[in-house]
Amino acid sequence: MKILAIECTHGFASAALSNGEHVVERRLAEWQKTAESLVPLVMQVMDEAGLTVSELDGVAVSSGPGSFTALRIGLSVAKGIAFGAGLPLVPVPTLLAMAEAAMEHTGETHIVPVIPSRAGEYFYSIFTREDRALLEIESVRCLVSELSGRIASLPGSLAIVSRSVEILAEEAPSLAPHLVDASFFSAATLLSHARKSLAEGSAGTAAGTLPDYRQSFVLAQRRD
Repeated sequence: MKILAIECTHGFASAALSNGEHVVERRLAEWQKTAESLVPLVMQVMDEAGLTVSELDGVAVSSGPGSFTALRIGLSVAKGIAFGAGLPLVPVPTLLAMAEAAMEHTGETHIVPVIPSRAGEYFYSIFTREDRALLEIESVRCLVSELSGRIASLPGSLAIVSRSVEILAEEAPSLAPHLVDASFFSAATLLSHARKSLAEGSAGTAAGTLPDYRQSFVLAQRRD
């Protein structure tokens, strides 16, 4: 299948394209320039793969949780491409995709993907291996100190997967022995999930795809 994938939930943005045989991927070096650089990045990947949008079978996008702004940018670009070309859109849960990718990098019993939320808080999920699959135990947002307490009760071995391993190790030293750097997680990671969804006919549409923010945003009250 020919699939375009976009990932820009946190850390760095990336785009990947599978032309059925090979995967072309590019990453943005400057996270702060995602808004103005994501579309040119997608165009670069399309050019290098030698494909046009009309030749694609579908679009995949990391659906969150993650940065509020980054999620909006990524979803907007993916929706625009999918809607304009009449393509199915596959939203891929970010924490699940991180955990699935980590299975190739660690053999631990439990895999805990972690994504920064607000200051001192993180989104996380706890997965346990079931043969070659993953079973989700829980998925919430919490303070880093609460995460330390939660994983302390898990039986068996543990891997905490994050793009922020240095920050986590500093904030909670007890987590350091379990940390696995998630630099391997990128847009290309989404492709296997997207292939399965498209093959099963379970992909969504641009109109029906929503970001997984997992937090409420309220406007600040103006002070007189």
